[in-house]
Amino acid sequence: MIEVRNVSKRYGRHQALDDISFEVKKGDILGFLGPNGAGKSTTMNIITGYISCDSGDVLIDGKNILEEPKEAKSRIGYLPEIPPLYNDMTVIKYLEFMFRLKKIKLPKDEHISKICDSLSLTDVSERIIGHLSKGYKQRVGLAQAMLGDPPVLILDEPSVGLDPAQIIEMRNLIRQLGENHTIILSSHVLTEIQAVCDKIVMINNGKIAAAGNIGQIMGTGRSTTVIRLVIEGREQGIQSVLKGIDGVIRVTSLGETERGCYEFRLESRKDVRRAVSRAISRTDYAVMLMQPAGHSLEDIYLEIISGKQN
Repeated sequence: MIEVRNVSKRYGRHQALDDISFEVKKGDILGFLGPNGAGKSTTMNIITGYISCDSGDVLIDGKNILEEPKEAKSRIGYLPEIPPLYNDMTVIKYLEFMFRLKKIKLPKDEHISKICDSLSLTDVSERIIGHLSKGYKQRVGLAQAMLGDPPVLILDEPSVGLDPAQIIEMRNLIRQLGENHTIILSSHVLTEIQAVCDKIVMINNGKIAAAGNIGQIMGTGRSTTVIRLVIEGREQGIQSVLKGIDGVIRVTSLGETERGCYEFRLESRKDVRRAVSRAISRTDYAVMLMQPAGHSLEDIYLEIISGKQN
């Protein structure tokens, strides 16, 4: 559905993108990750046709974004990080305006009503956009992206600025949209990517650092183990003991869980549970909980981006 083939882009002496290629198949929800300045925004702008690349091709449902821009763009719905809203318009008037602007041929009233129903906007359709909450404004922005029933949706930080309840609602909406759309989701919130997406592409310094199924990326080539610990005692003292155990790579304190007890995340090159038990037994501390813990997407992301993947 979306093909990015050998795309490069340079701004003066800065190589923003360096021969990147990836594919998003029909029905996929792909998470697009990377640190600030990695080339994410440039890639998104090229895919949507906002800027051109120096070399390479981008195809949307088989249509080249540069050679057949009208046909390609008609297949894309785009929600930028800051939705393109007119705050002095009502929701319904704004969507009718965007409907005409996009020159959509579908039955206007029926089409807009269907989108409003699917995004729970019907009850606020007559309200001024500027008076809506941040969550509803994001929904209105998403509604304009859905006008014309484009098969591809590109969502740039759709949950930014939302409260926890609104974030959950937005994630549920994206999952529902994924049943009938191909989606690229750009986000700095890795838990959101892990909760919503099937596949990921990580970009760093203008190059693809990793790409593929989330489960495969998180499970392939892992040579370290992670355990979760809750230990009673002095936080700094416990941390010092744990760091002194052979094979331990990293000890992260997650704070006090109950009075006098602290939670730790311990990463090691081998199974160190027996060594932990022995080390703690030689102190006045007490192990209250010890259990295996999997690697998070954040762990994998940091390892790949820093070039320290095991």
